Amino acid sequence: MIAARLFWRIYLTLLGSLIVAAVLVAVLWSVVGETPLDVWSRMPVRLLEAALPPSEDPPGATAAAAGRLARAIEGDVTVLGPDGQPLAVAGRHLLRGDVFEDGAWHGEPGRHVWAFHLHDGRTVLARFGVALRRPGWHVLLVLVLVAVAVGFAALPIVARLTHRLERLRQGVERFGGGDLAARVPVRGQDEIAAVARSFNQAADRIQALLHAHRALLANASHELRSPLARLSVAVEMWEQEPSSSVRVEIARNLGELDQLIDEILLASRLDQLGPGGATEKLDLLALAAEEAARVGAAAEGEVVELRGEPRLLRRMLRNLLENAVKHGAPPVEVVVGRAPSGRPRIVVRDHGPGVPEGERERVFEPFYRPAGRAEAAGGWGLGLALVRQIAERHGGQARCAARPDGGSEFVVELADA
Repeated sequence: MIAARLFWRIYLTLLGSLIVAAVLVAVLWSVVGETPLDVWSRMPVRLLEAALPPSEDPPGATAAAAGRLARAIEGDVTVLGPDGQPLAVAGRHLLRGDVFEDGAWHGEPGRHVWAFHLHDGRTVLARFGVALRRPGWHVLLVLVLVAVAVGFAALPIVARLTHRLERLRQGVERFGGGDLAARVPVRGQDEIAAVARSFNQAADRIQALLHAHRALLANASHELRSPLARLSVAVEMWEQEPSSSVRVEIARNLGELDQLIDEILLASRLDQLGPGGATEKLDLLALAAEEAARVGAAAEGEVVELRGEPRLLRRMLRNLLENAVKHGAPPVEVVVGRAPSGRPRIVVRDHGPGVPEGERERVFEPFYRPAGRAEAAGGWGLGLALVRQIAERHGGQARCAARPDGGSEFVVELADA
């Protein structure tokens, strides 16, 4: 129903525009168009001079030529001499007062008397047997026929256009109804194809975000079970026999829960935030030194200043260092400098067993746990996933590499803003 209304709206608008254009052209033709006087006044006078004998010939020759002209035009012809006296008359005797001038005529309407001035001073007065009028309604009829023809030709074009719009509308409705896999076919290179392409890209992005959130929720619920179970056991032990060791265990589990919930919330916010938040100019080396001191790591390098979000960059450095301490082995160090491309670079190194080559990309997945790894040993949680998200938010990237002397190396390059 909507497509039908749109089809008729576009089609009738096109036809109405063509009809209005036809009427305006006809009116313009009748107002400023070329008149019969304009047309006939440009008749070469030499044709009349060739048809009439020279003025020195006998009057009978001029009368015979005037008769031939009158028969040819099915009207009347009068030839006047230079002095205005008639030299020959064929048909009705025409006078200068009968001549069509300034849009007025004398005698029968549409049967005007025309004056043609020859170079030898003679004047030929002629009244044509066929009425000469402006073909206004003929022009209007032709233009209306053209409009109808164009309307029929435009019918399949408008039908195809509205059909593509209808497919686009149906795709949007299916997606809005919950079918996240619904996409719109992209055909052609016009504006409708561009809208369909943009919709498909937005739908891909929304589907990916929803799947990521579902996976995050499922993994988070699984990861929350362990600290909650340990906390429940510790609380029962505290109720039976309070001790400092039980208090430490409760505090450790509460801290783990708090950190996990904070990372889940931050990951959700990063998915929904725009391309940039409140930024300020900061010293990346100073920021790295502060975070390294928290875990007993070493920080070195050169002073690198850039604009960024301090809270997020601090969290990125903290996650990298805590990951190195948890999954690697000392000494842990962070080096701040610039990549060969000139972009700010952060390198966090440890001397642990390293990350196998097949898992160096997967460790950035939320809650990734290698096959065969015990739950008590823990996985990578959300820490490295947040590192990559924060790096991408600052126009950079994060990757994991192996070190020749053993251990792992996490490299983050940022945009030099």
